Amino acid sequence: MKKITCYLVCAVFLGGCAPAGEKPAGEGSGRTLPNGITLPEEWPPQIADDGIRREMSLPYIEHKPAVIRVDSGRQLFVDDFLIAETDLERVCHKAAFYAGNPVLAPDKPWEDTFEGAPYASPFSDGIWYDETEGTFKMWYLAGAGSMHKHPQSFYTCYAESADGKNWTKAEAGIVPGTNIVDTCDRDAATVWLDKASADPEKRFKLFNVEKHGGGWRVILKYSKDGLHWSEGVAQSGPVGDRTTAFYNPFTGKWALSLRQGAKADGRSRGYLEHVDPEMAVSLAHSLARGVKDRNIVLWFTPSDKELVHPEFPGVRPAIYNFDAMPYESIMLGFYAMWKGPENDVCQKLGIQKRNELGMGYSRDGFHFYRPTYEPVMGVNETEGAWNWGNMQSIVGTPLIVGDSLYLYASGRRKNDIMWDGFTSTGLATLRRDGFVSMRTEGEGYLITEKVVFDGRHFFVNAEADGLAVELLDADGKIIPGFSKADCNKLTHLNATKQKVTWQSGKEIASLAGRSVRIKFYLTGGDLYAFWISPWETGESRGYTAGGGPGLNPKGIDIP
Repeated sequence: MKKITCYLVCAVFLGGCAPAGEKPAGEGSGRTLPNGITLPEEWPPQIADDGIRREMSLPYIEHKPAVIRVDSGRQLFVDDFLIAETDLERVCHKAAFYAGNPVLAPDKPWEDTFEGAPYASPFSDGIWYDETEGTFKMWYLAGAGSMHKHPQSFYTCYAESADGKNWTKAEAGIVPGTNIVDTCDRDAATVWLDKASADPEKRFKLFNVEKHGGGWRVILKYSKDGLHWSEGVAQSGPVGDRTTAFYNPFTGKWALSLRQGAKADGRSRGYLEHVDPEMAVSLAHSLARGVKDRNIVLWFTPSDKELVHPEFPGVRPAIYNFDAMPYESIMLGFYAMWKGPENDVCQKLGIQKRNELGMGYSRDGFHFYRPTYEPVMGVNETEGAWNWGNMQSIVGTPLIVGDSLYLYASGRRKNDIMWDGFTSTGLATLRRDGFVSMRTEGEGYLITEKVVFDGRHFFVNAEADGLAVELLDADGKIIPGFSKADCNKLTHLNATKQKVTWQSGKEIASLAGRSVRIKFYLTGGDLYAFWISPWETGESRGYTAGGGPGLNPKGIDIP
């Protein structure tokens, strides 16, 4: 019996080595990922440009691996991949905005555009935690003032923080007296803190969408400190303005998320990947006139389930941008969901686009599942709100701060200077792993697919009146010593990292390498994740997204 529904609730929980696998995936590799998913020979796949809006297919759920490996990272119940049978309900959680927002706002004269509109927020850009320095770091788009003498021109500034809430715009030493770190006229940008970089001179990577003639090109630059950037080392052909980049550690590929037109909608996304970030940039020519770029595939269009804004019922919602980030055992996807209106209408009405932020989840970094189309971070159409309209996602997030995830977003305040101006930056929080949970009000159960592991200690993230765990063999029979009766039942549980043990004294390490199923018995609460760690301290070996205080500087959850 499988009973899975999804509805949105508000949630906040405030708290103070690459995975195993073969060489990085190549074209037509048919490579098996660390979780057991085998990529098809044709990779990356391409959807048909047939004018039909649809949800993305999920081939790894339609045809699951015979056995799922759960060695790398916390295992989240964001989709049906891990689940064989359950009577629990899936609940999607909404981030809670910090009361002190905005955490960064335009207050410097050099942050204004030529026409006087203030800007101080990432346009993807990046917010990361640098464990080597113990510092929160932010790169953001700011108005270029008189530096580029035309309306709506921008450059890049830098800020840092000790707690992620209070930010300092310290002089960077690039443009005297300012925190400006790059003066190229730009649109979107991606700053990637490459914690696994073998070359310290390339630890920071800037994929800058710079103005070139009448259009845009991606320029790749490197830095060892995130302040002093190299000249461009790679340049794309013409691309759409809202183009960003990300790294998929599960396949070992750098990917470009490209603004691309399709028959279904002009605000769709294209995809390009390569093991070398310089080649990924150099191969992109998505808007070259009369040329179909064989390196770029049509990734996805807006879904037929996109939500319409009640003030603009005639507008077909679309996807304005898409960023992605590795987190634990999955890739997180951040959708800027455009609900209209078009720029000319916004200008006439003196309002901003109704962009809100939704989320999706992927097991291979290409196919993303959206369990809800409600925003995880939405606009606030109250006069004076920092996020009245046009919210945009930020690369690097979430950051892991104790038991909480820090999610950041940019928003725009309604103003009389420029209809699309006045941006600032806000913080929202979730419980760690708290995107989605499996819930019951009474008593319920969940049985996983067949899994295999090599760890020694079993952990859960849950909030429940009661929880017990039972281990079954591949045929569904209880393994002696690991029954529900043997389990030391957890009561009044609320922990993002709780060890599970059995009275028999048997250690789960005795089952390493063996195909098993896990059965959870849940009473009155939410189950967020489980994992099996080699260490009693519970590190998961998963990816830590943008990082956080006390985490390993390699970007992986290891001691």
